[in-house]
Amino acid sequence: MEALKILQKAYAGSVKMIYIDPPYNTGSDSFIYPDKFSETREEYAKRVGDKDDLGYLKRDGVFQGALRKNSRDNGHYHSNWLNMMLPRLHLAKTLLREDGVIFISIDDNEQAQLKLLCDEVFGAENFLAEFIRKTKSVTNVEKTGINIQHEYLICYAKNKELSYLKGEEKDFSQYQNPDNDPNGEWISDNPTAPRDGDRYPIVNPFTGREDVPPKGRAWFFSKENFELWVKSGKIKFKEQHSDRERGFILKRYKNEIKNSDAMLDSLFIDNSYLNQAATKEQVKLFEDKMFDSPKSVALLQKIVSCSTGNNDLILDFFSGSGTTAHAVMQLNAEDGGKRRYICVQLPEETEEKSEARKAGFATIAEIAKERIRRAGAQIRRVHLDAPQNGNGNNGGATSCTLLDTGFKDGATSCTLPDTGFKVFKLAESNFKQWRSPVNRSSDGLEAQLEIFRDVVEAHATVENMAYELALRLGFQLTDPMIFSDGVVWLDNAAGSRKTALLLETVSDELLRDVLAQQPQKVFALDKVFGGDDALKTNAALQCQDAGVAFETL
Repeated sequence: MEALKILQKAYAGSVKMIYIDPPYNTGSDSFIYPDKFSETREEYAKRVGDKDDLGYLKRDGVFQGALRKNSRDNGHYHSNWLNMMLPRLHLAKTLLREDGVIFISIDDNEQAQLKLLCDEVFGAENFLAEFIRKTKSVTNVEKTGINIQHEYLICYAKNKELSYLKGEEKDFSQYQNPDNDPNGEWISDNPTAPRDGDRYPIVNPFTGREDVPPKGRAWFFSKENFELWVKSGKIKFKEQHSDRERGFILKRYKNEIKNSDAMLDSLFIDNSYLNQAATKEQVKLFEDKMFDSPKSVALLQKIVSCSTGNNDLILDFFSGSGTTAHAVMQLNAEDGGKRRYICVQLPEETEEKSEARKAGFATIAEIAKERIRRAGAQIRRVHLDAPQNGNGNNGGATSCTLLDTGFKDGATSCTLPDTGFKVFKLAESNFKQWRSPVNRSSDGLEAQLEIFRDVVEAHATVENMAYELALRLGFQLTDPMIFSDGVVWLDNAAGSRKTALLLETVSDELLRDVLAQQPQKVFALDKVFGGDDALKTNAALQCQDAGVAFETL
């Protein structure tokens, strides 16, 4: 949840699609994040068991102490799970674009409660669908005799009026134009509909055949429209036909189809969506099963493709083994998109005797990072080996080969999919947080102020401070950041928010050089002025004269 809070300013209204696969609250999940908003971080660490009463980290502490089993015997069984989900969904809603959507995987344990919770957070009027995903063919765990084969994928929009989920692209391969119709390609369509209505006879002028609709059906066009369509060529009489054929053709033109996408089915029953398929993907990457209950890449590709465009941002804050990242990279490689993703995962420890621990993965987050690396390498290899067309996508006759020194002589250059990613770890702030002094006397306050003469923590580095300040100032983690001659330069993707961070030193000469670059803002740490109030005042005045915003911390 802390990660979601940190992203609020920089990413508010920026995320097109959120997918989460939270713990299912089966009664044995180690998931509960017992949030308590009125306490300090130190109090929180002690309460959840990360630290002892003396403030020392416990052996099983850090994040592991926050993972507790939520037993069915607990009187607050559902309440605990919902209390964990509620604040996270509110934070997630803020991050969504107005046309954004959220998908949540869940099973019968909390499906009903989750639906009510989402009604509260997103509004019942913004409910889009409850998709059914087939998870397995046979299960032997149910004592009722019922073969439970499915889970749910609940979907809400931030604003239903602005949201649209598209199915796969329609197949137009059957559309042709054998008679050179000026209206373009067409297929033969059924001229009747199951309803009461016009049943007048239609006579073929070439063969004399008389057609009437079958019993219980009627022509779906009026007699007036029929005559107009004959003149326009939309209805064409056959000069020859068998006795069993209708004597005319009703053309359905390709250009009459308003939407090139098929409807999105609410049943996800393809074998590629099964849990078994996801496990096979893990084994292919790691040669063993590293993570329980993963979702398949095909499933995530399906919901990403139906809800996002080529340049959209996707968020997963229960990211597990990194399937969402894998799916986004794979989809980008297939359609040439430039989608981006943010994945958030607690460093939850792997089971001590698990295959993941034996392979050297101490936490689930480590599995995810390695999975993204391996999946990215695999995608790039496949892309290199596949035939290419002029757009860099599969479909042409020439393959491109990439060597360490560049492209092989005579090979056609192709753009490789971008599978790079950055990893950030949640940590304490690089800047001291003000707290009221325990000793409220003038001496105590003076001592506290002395501590805050330099607000930078001892552990802070320039890079870490730059990223923290970038987020505080509303920059995104992928925005350009350049370290140059004692200045950290920030800007947004559009190049319209050029900002200079002065984190180490400042001088009149450096400030002149910075202002010569015409930034929109200069942000400096108080400590870089070394207590020289004249230098600080001069910097503020120079920025003011140049029309540049000036801010210090």
